[in-house]
Amino acid sequence: MNLQPDRFALPFIRRSMIGAAVLALCAGNALAASPFVVKDIRVEGIQRTEAGTVFSYLPVRVGETFDDAKATTAIKALFATGFFKDIRLEEENGVLVVLVEERPAISSVDFTGTKEFEKDMLVKALGEIGVGETKIFDKAAVDRAEQELKRQYLSHGLYGVKITTTVTPIERNRVTIMFNVDEGDVAKIRQISFVGNKAFSDKELREVLQLSKSGWFTWYSKADQYSKQKLTGDLESIKSLYLNNGYLEANVESTQVSITPDKRDIYLTINITEGEKYTVSGVKLEGEMFGREEELSKLILLQPGKTYSGELMEATNKLISDRLGSFGYAFANVTANPEIDREKREAKFTFFIDPGKRAYVRHMNISGNTVTRDEVIRREFRQFESSWYDANRVKLSRDRVDRLGYFKDVKIETPESPGTTDQVDVNMVVEEKPTGNFMIGGAFSQSEKFTFTASISQANFAGSGNTIGLELNTSKYNRTIAFSQTNPYFTDDGISRSFQLYLRTMNPPAVNLGLYKVRQTGGTMTFGVPFSESDTVFFGAGLESTRIETDATSPQLYRTFVAQNGGPADGIGDARTNAIPLTAAWGRDTRDSAVTPTRGRYQRANLEIDALGDSKYYRLVYEHQ
Repeated sequence: MNLQPDRFALPFIRRSMIGAAVLALCAGNALAASPFVVKDIRVEGIQRTEAGTVFSYLPVRVGETFDDAKATTAIKALFATGFFKDIRLEEENGVLVVLVEERPAISSVDFTGTKEFEKDMLVKALGEIGVGETKIFDKAAVDRAEQELKRQYLSHGLYGVKITTTVTPIERNRVTIMFNVDEGDVAKIRQISFVGNKAFSDKELREVLQLSKSGWFTWYSKADQYSKQKLTGDLESIKSLYLNNGYLEANVESTQVSITPDKRDIYLTINITEGEKYTVSGVKLEGEMFGREEELSKLILLQPGKTYSGELMEATNKLISDRLGSFGYAFANVTANPEIDREKREAKFTFFIDPGKRAYVRHMNISGNTVTRDEVIRREFRQFESSWYDANRVKLSRDRVDRLGYFKDVKIETPESPGTTDQVDVNMVVEEKPTGNFMIGGAFSQSEKFTFTASISQANFAGSGNTIGLELNTSKYNRTIAFSQTNPYFTDDGISRSFQLYLRTMNPPAVNLGLYKVRQTGGTMTFGVPFSESDTVFFGAGLESTRIETDATSPQLYRTFVAQNGGPADGIGDARTNAIPLTAAWGRDTRDSAVTPTRGRYQRANLEIDALGDSKYYRLVYEHQ
């Protein structure tokens, strides 16, 4: 609401400048406003802020006495909201008037010159620190955003970056913010030097680095472009190289990053303290082992008399933790403590086991499945609610869901249930991916006129987990109609059922080899019976009828077939044969993912035999991945 200057001229209206009095008091002057009883409260100057918001910060209500102390409290509280640039409190005939000047709101945030980062990512990141659309403009927040943006560029090796920020006021007390970025050139690594390395040569150390100095192929790999994140990872790689080769006390002491005045070239110096190379003199277990010391001891990969390896030590910790997890100890902690004998250059390791409390699963939660039904995922779980936690079953559950092939990514977490010390929740997060294929086509020719072709294959139809397929071809010479369906859980026990029905007609033009016509009608049905978590046996049967029609122009091969299968002796006519194929197969799938496997294998052996039909044959196929 705009102020009305004409009413200030009325002689009967008295206003006490309470805001000025408060400021004077803060400055140490003796000026003070007289207390008064509030008859009403009025807010002026607001455009976006609700009057109720202002009222909620005032320490006085109608009918109460307002004085300097409450004025100070009110002004501090209103300024603390960050909504206002200026605040004044005035009194008009017992009415408390709150006059505010709002800070402008941010209408838009944009960038120019950004190539290293996506604009959407920058907008989201700056919004999290208070610089975004609809937020209140704060110069300090904009300055912080500019510095953070510059810091991100520096971490990517763009040391010549220049950023200027333009804030433009627009109508309705709003502003637009434009970050103008001149990224400059990426600083290139000209040299990487090592100090203190004796066990490994400079060349051997460089082989474990992501970063490298400029060379023939760095224009493609960009390995010569300095990045703080890459350097941090490289320093860890150097340390791991030493630790995995016995240098228990090796450490990367410091790094020097030198940049030329033109900010184009970088020189790296890495200072290493190698220490001595240690041999494992002994290993033992301590802590609570529940009588399984012999079983757990077999999981120790560090062997006495062998060179120490940090990788084997970490792997041992994980193996023991996972084994305890399979007994229900979800929070087991294993710590390896070395006893170092520097004179003999030996180290004895004690693996201390703290199993924590045995836990059981409270809830198993699924999220991210926007298409796939919960029960399709849940039926793959091998860990169950209200049962003891089993790390192996949790891992198997994740792998089985990933092997479905319906998801781009499958993650699983087992946080401690809030408010408990012996319960965990199993949270599975999936990311759906397209599971269908659709093809459609058409053609026109003088001989066939218009032909239509279409095929559909959907591996997770309507989120049910069922696979359906449909194929249609209306060509005059090759007509096809086929339908297939697979239900992986035809029974609750996990027995699958697949069937296929098809009709195919082949009637090639006479200009090829002669006139003949082949018509095939049939179907198959197969059941899969799981007998372990990774093995399935399949049994199936089919029925196919093939009819061939020939004339005098037909190829001799087809006429011979007609003559041998009940047709006329000259092979001109038609004949029909029936096939009854029986199938038996075995499949094993131990992959951790059907889409992007990192471990495991897939095997399938398939035997098809027809001993009951007119054509006797057998076929054996083996697949391995």
